[in-house]
Amino acid sequence: MGAGTVERQGKRRRNRSGRKPMAEINVTPFVDVMLVLLIIFMVAAPLMTVGVPIELPKTAATPLPGEEEEPLALVITADGTLLLQEVPIDRETLIPKLRAIAAERQDDKLFLRADAGISYGQVMEIMGALNAGGFRNIGLVTDGGGPKLDGQEN
Repeated sequence: MGAGTVERQGKRRRNRSGRKPMAEINVTPFVDVMLVLLIIFMVAAPLMTVGVPIELPKTAATPLPGEEEEPLALVITADGTLLLQEVPIDRETLIPKLRAIAAERQDDKLFLRADAGISYGQVMEIMGALNAGGFRNIGLVTDGGGPKLDGQEN
């Protein structure tokens, strides 16, 4: 495909046809394939995100800085269902599962997403379970653009 022969010039001949193998590789087909794959992945990447429909409360808090390790997330839906990294989990198995995960992870950071319709008591109950499971650094996830208490606009 990319290799060929070049006709030799001069009086000495190494083989009967007078041609030697070409030492250059034609990279054009490889570049074409890589560009096509790049376009496919650019189009497909936004379609791969899957989420759970919950209505986060709105606050004026600033976002947390990025992390090296993928953050662990716990979601409480409007009907009280718990999802650990998008996998449903029972309340009875939450603390043992969190202890096993905490033993494997380097940091104790966990993001808690709770629907705005969930009561404060339910959120505090889950936060106590997170603390008992070994996670002391809990970030509460909210949507930005909420009201400020000082009366200023965002």
